[in-house]
Amino acid sequence: MTGAVQDDTLSDFTPRQITLEGVTKAVHVAGDGPAVIVMTEMPGISPHVARFARWVREAGFSVYMPSLFGRDGAVPQADEGAQVFRRACVSAEFRAFGSGASSPVTTWLRALARLAHAERGGPGVGAIGMCFTGNFALSMTLEPAVLAPVLSQPSLPMDEPAGLDISPEDLAAVRARLDREDLTVMGYRFAGDLICRAERFAALSQALGDRFVGRTLPDSAANPEPPPFFQTHVPYPHSVVTAHLIDEAGQPTIAARDEILGFFKARLGT
Repeated sequence: MTGAVQDDTLSDFTPRQITLEGVTKAVHVAGDGPAVIVMTEMPGISPHVARFARWVREAGFSVYMPSLFGRDGAVPQADEGAQVFRRACVSAEFRAFGSGASSPVTTWLRALARLAHAERGGPGVGAIGMCFTGNFALSMTLEPAVLAPVLSQPSLPMDEPAGLDISPEDLAAVRARLDREDLTVMGYRFAGDLICRAERFAALSQALGDRFVGRTLPDSAANPEPPPFFQTHVPYPHSVVTAHLIDEAGQPTIAARDEILGFFKARLGT
């Protein structure tokens, strides 16, 4: 899948308007089995993000894919994507800059995890955040239903490479829960990523100890032909399981995808 891919109709997902914490958002739902919350990368639910969600569905899970920004199903174009990014950076729902506090939208996402668990059952819920939403899966671990958090190229805060998009109190509570329940947080990044740098994984390791398992992929493993938004605004390896994934057997990005799906299966029991 390259930059020539067409917009995705998402016709194999059921669009739902879900109101939680007094806020209504569109959520694209598909599949059966325990739920996994798939949070889109910037600049929205692209065909690559939807492809990953389908892989999760095909692995035996229900997918809940909330629309957090951008135009659902659209190929990430350079100008439109830049406009989405600018709006998200000033939105009250997100904290794009400055560490030490959780993005407000994570309260809604934790409520979505509770709802998904109630609707789909199983031992709990998985969650994966990507890029702008990457750290959200960490904050969501405050919700008891979330058992399998994955941080793919967590990019916030954008102005502090070693910063984390979570308050110290919440981070301490997450660490305590991980230790208490023997849980693990998975993380993925490319070595040359200029947004999710090595300092962020070092900070996660310092905060979570061996409860954080970080994977750093070589830059040579990245798809060299991502969509226009990435070619223009993210001209380096970044999106591990979406825009920069190479969909060929034996590729490191496919191995990362399979490890994530295996992590969900191990924790959620499918």
